[in-house]
Amino acid sequence: MAREYARSDRVADQIQRELARLIQRDMSDPRLELLSVSAVEVTRDLAYATVYVSSLTEKTSHKEILSVLAKANGFLRRELGKAMRLRIVPELKFKYDESIEKGMSMAKLIDDAVKNDSNDSSEED
Repeated sequence: MAREYARSDRVADQIQRELARLIQRDMSDPRLELLSVSAVEVTRDLAYATVYVSSLTEKTSHKEILSVLAKANGFLRRELGKAMRLRIVPELKFKYDESIEKGMSMAKLIDDAVKNDSNDSSEED
């Protein structure tokens, strides 16, 4: 019987929680304010983890956020090693997740379409 929840998935969830806590509490860089760790994908051998982050502020560019996180990679891995009981802490690779921004732009387009549709129907009366 196969497990429904693989070890790599459990490790990914734990890494996501710990990184969110570390970035919020232990990193004082103002460029990382309102940063969210949206997902983590870990390889089956637990050697590499891709961390997807998104920002709710537009003050800082995506590239700048990723460069700050890349520079803090050693610190974050060390702190993950302290917090988690793993023989080897996965190598972290950060990617910017644009799904929140795309969702907000889609919601705006839908709202505009509904607004235009209601204006067109009221003019026909």
